[in-house]
Amino acid sequence: MPGKPIKVTFEGAHGAELAARLDLPTGPVKAYALFAHCFTCTKDLIAARKIAEALTIEGIGVLRFDFTGLGGSGGDFASTNFTSNLDDLERAADFLRDAFEAPKLLIGHSLGGAAVLAVADRIKEATAVATIGAPADVQHVTHNFADHLDEIREKGEAEVCLGGRPFVIRKQFVDDLGGYDLPAQVAKMKKALLVLHAPLDQTVGIENAGKIFDAAKHPKSFVSLDQADHLLSDPDDAQYAASVIAAWAKRYLPAGKSAKPDIGEGVIVRETGLGKFQSMVMAGKHRLLADEPEKVGGLDSGPSPYDYLSTALGSCTVMTIRMYADHKGIALDGIRAEVLHEKVHADDCADCAESTVQKGGKVDRFERRIALSGKLDEDTRNRLLEIADKCPVHKTLEASAVIVTQEVDQGN
Repeated sequence: MPGKPIKVTFEGAHGAELAARLDLPTGPVKAYALFAHCFTCTKDLIAARKIAEALTIEGIGVLRFDFTGLGGSGGDFASTNFTSNLDDLERAADFLRDAFEAPKLLIGHSLGGAAVLAVADRIKEATAVATIGAPADVQHVTHNFADHLDEIREKGEAEVCLGGRPFVIRKQFVDDLGGYDLPAQVAKMKKALLVLHAPLDQTVGIENAGKIFDAAKHPKSFVSLDQADHLLSDPDDAQYAASVIAAWAKRYLPAGKSAKPDIGEGVIVRETGLGKFQSMVMAGKHRLLADEPEKVGGLDSGPSPYDYLSTALGSCTVMTIRMYADHKGIALDGIRAEVLHEKVHADDCADCAESTVQKGGKVDRFERRIALSGKLDEDTRNRLLEIADKCPVHKTLEASAVIVTQEVDQGN
């Protein structure tokens, strides 16, 4: 199941603070995707939410954000144009690259689809692009305010009503659109492409999908969205598009391959900048999140530090018992270890050694509950429980560790 979207912000290309949602899977993140919404829409459109949800189920994290001047983002919409949208997309990719990993999948809806096609070559790590109802010519967007084009050209700007909301469109926005030849850019794009379009789309005609598809090199795919409208306002249509993208993307996002190199020995933990406590844990090729529960000010986006400590004990216990059982030829069908942690007063710790009790204060008490499956006699079960105490992490926790701290440069 997908986790709760995390509210994040980052600086747009022209200094405005852009509002975003980061949807993360509950397990390891296989890759990241970047979603661009439609013209004057927001990141919270049902299509964006459904697609993010479907991808997180497949282990893909999704960043969806509001372009400058829209939704929760700062800045003046009237001062933006298609070029500034591309710049914002690049900044969004930079944010993912710096905080997590660069996006491997780019997804765009309507003009957002045209934007991801136009910016794809700038995001080198991206291997796949998916568009929904995208125009083949970015000037197509002017159809939304065609009755005001003369006024815009004569007066330099005009207030138009789009989706029931007023927007100021300036001449620089219209002029900027003429600088892009989208089919030519698609022809040069060396990334897998998925084109989704509804045959009955009344906003961006189906012929646009044909032009984009014809311009692209293989691998490329086309999927009809049947009776869907342009905004995928029917949740079933949005869910269908989401499931198709999620299934298609798996072929072009190699499982288990990370854009980050193996860091070697040890682990690296650093802040992500999301929330108060969230940290990225890098261990070899693996990427994990650490956090604190919401009740203490965290986002609850990952296990807490003590959860990881309990995890170390539990996993080490299971592995140690398994190694011993296999070595001795014991028919052990399965092992399950549950670890509970609490801080207790030394005087109240009946399980603590006398030396620990004499020190007083509070001590960390780990309760380990082990379930052994299989036809085992009592002696064998008792022996396996004794072996659990041989677990290296168990020994480390019971012994006195030495921790050496030193300051290093940020790059180390």
